[in-house]
Amino acid sequence: MKLDYKVIVGIAIVIGVAVYAGYYMGTQTVTAPTAEAPDTTATTPTATTQPPHPAINIPGHESSAAQATNVLPPQSGRAHLDLAANPDAKFTHFRVGQRNVKQILADGDLMWIGTSGGVIRYNIKSDEYRLFDLRSGLLANGIFHLSKLNGRLVAGTYGGGMAIYDEPNDKWDIYNIPQGLGDAFVYDVLEADNGDIWIATWSGANRVRGGALDDRSKWDLYTVENTAGGLPNDWVYGLARGKNGEVWMATEGGLARYQNGEWTNWNHAKGLGAPYETVKNQIQFMNDPAQYSKHHTRQKTEMGLEQVDIAYNPNYIVALLVDQNGTVWAGTWGGGLARFDGKTWTNYTVADGLPANHVFSLYQDAEGQIWVGTSNGMALKQDDGFKVLSTEDGLFSKIVFSMASAADGSAWIGSFGGVARLAKLP
Repeated sequence: MKLDYKVIVGIAIVIGVAVYAGYYMGTQTVTAPTAEAPDTTATTPTATTQPPHPAINIPGHESSAAQATNVLPPQSGRAHLDLAANPDAKFTHFRVGQRNVKQILADGDLMWIGTSGGVIRYNIKSDEYRLFDLRSGLLANGIFHLSKLNGRLVAGTYGGGMAIYDEPNDKWDIYNIPQGLGDAFVYDVLEADNGDIWIATWSGANRVRGGALDDRSKWDLYTVENTAGGLPNDWVYGLARGKNGEVWMATEGGLARYQNGEWTNWNHAKGLGAPYETVKNQIQFMNDPAQYSKHHTRQKTEMGLEQVDIAYNPNYIVALLVDQNGTVWAGTWGGGLARFDGKTWTNYTVADGLPANHVFSLYQDAEGQIWVGTSNGMALKQDDGFKVLSTEDGLFSKIVFSMASAADGSAWIGSFGGVARLAKLP
C-alpha cells in the first residue's frame, strides 16, 4: 500500500503527541510538542477553578475511563461553573482531554475554541456551550483556524477544507478541492484590504479575487513552481495583512510577501531565525521531523540544514503577526522569535529571556502588547526582555498554542489539553 506524504506526516505527528502525553502525565520521556498535531476525537470542555474548588464535569465527559468507552460527548450543555463561589479566583481551567487548542476567537460574549476534537462555542455569561464536530456537518474535527468573514465564522480544518458557519440555517458551507482549494488542510484565512480572500494550505496559498468564493473562476493557487520560487515553500502556515496592502505568508521555507503582484521572500540565510550555533545548547528536543517525512528531509536539504538532527529549523515559521506599526514578527521552530522591520532582522532566544526557542503563537492585545506562546510558557515582550508566565501563574500547560481577550477583560490561553481563563493578566 502506498501512503500519501500527508498520511505519513500525520502518523508521525500523532506518535509525537502520544509520546508527549506520557511526559505530561509524569514519565521521563521528552519529545518536542508539535504545532500540527491532529486528533479526530470529539471533545467538550470540563471546567475547574484553582484549588480548593473541585473539578466541575460536563455530563458524558467525567473521566478518562469514560473517554475510553468511545461514547460521543454531548453536543451542548452548560458548564456549571460557579465563579460566585470564589469571586477572587485568578484563573479557571477548561480541560479538553489529550487534544490541542490551536485557536481561540473572541466574539462578544461568545468564545469560539478550536480544538483537535471540533469547535466549541462557549457563552461566558451563561456558561452554555455547544460542540460542532462531524455530527454538525464538519468534514474533519481537527481545527487549526477560526476567524470571522463578513460576519460568519470560518474554520480551517485538518483534512476537511474550509468551513463557513451558516448560523440562520445551522449548517456549514464547505469549500474544498472541488471548489478550488489547493489542499484540504487549511491553516489560515485572511481577507485582504482589497477584498481578496487568502487561504493558507499545505499545497500553496489560494487567493479568491474579490472574495467571490462561489465563483470557481476567481480562485488562484500560488505555489513554489508557478511563482518561480517567490513563494519559498508550498506548506503555508500563516497569513497577515501589512500596512501598505501587502500580504505576508509564513511557510516552512521562510517568510514571503506578496505586493502589487510581486513576490519577495526571506529565509535564515537572510537573517530569519537565530543561527544553529547560538541555540543548539538551548534546545531540549531531539526528535527531528526529517526522520519521519521525505518532505521535511527535502526541505532541510534545500535550506542547508542536513547536519542538524534535532528539532531546529529557523525557516519553519509556525506563528506570524504584523503589529500595529507594521513590524513583522515570526515564531520559528527552534530558531526563536524573529522581528523584521522591513530591512533588518532581530532574533530573540532563550538567552534574551524567551522561555523557549519553539514559538507556537503570537498575539497583540488591545494595548498593543505582544504575547508569545512557546513550548515552555507564555512571554510578554518588554523593552528590556520578556516577562514569562507559566503554570504557576495559571496557565493550563506550558505549551501555548493560542490566545484571545474576552469582552469581560479576561485572557483565554489555549494549550495542549485545555484552556486557561485568566481573570486578569499579571
